[in-house]
Amino acid sequence: MIISHGVDLVDIPSTTRLLSDPDNNFLTRCFTYQEQQAAGHGTDRAAKLSGRLATKEAVMKALGTGFSQGVGFLSIEVVNLPSGAPSIVLHGEAQRKADILGIVSWLVSTSHEGTMAIASVIGIGN
Repeated sequence: MIISHGVDLVDIPSTTRLLSDPDNNFLTRCFTYQEQQAAGHGTDRAAKLSGRLATKEAVMKALGTGFSQGVGFLSIEVVNLPSGAPSIVLHGEAQRKADILGIVSWLVSTSHEGTMAIASVIGIGN
C-alpha cells in the first residue's frame, strides 16, 4: 500500500559551488561518511551527491516534515543495493516518523541530466 510520495529537484552547479567552498561544511552537514565514499572523487561526484540530496529532500516531503521535527539530512541515508539501485536507510526521528506513518519500505528513483538531478520516493506500508 502506498503511504506517501515525495519528489525533489537539485541544481548540480549549486552542489558544485558548495563542494568547492573550503569554509562550507556541506559534505559533513548533509552526507554520511558512507555516502561521501560512494560518491567517489570523479567528475560526476557533484551529480551523484545532487541525486542523493534530492532523494533526502524527497524523503522529507514524503514524511511530511521537511526540515523540522528533528528530521535532517543525516537522519536519511541513501545507500546502494548490490544491484546498484538506490535504497533508503532512516535514523532517529526520520525512522520514528516513518514508523508513525506505517512506512516499512521505500521505492526510490533518481536521475541526473545536464544541470539537474531529480529523485522520486514512495513510502510503502503493509
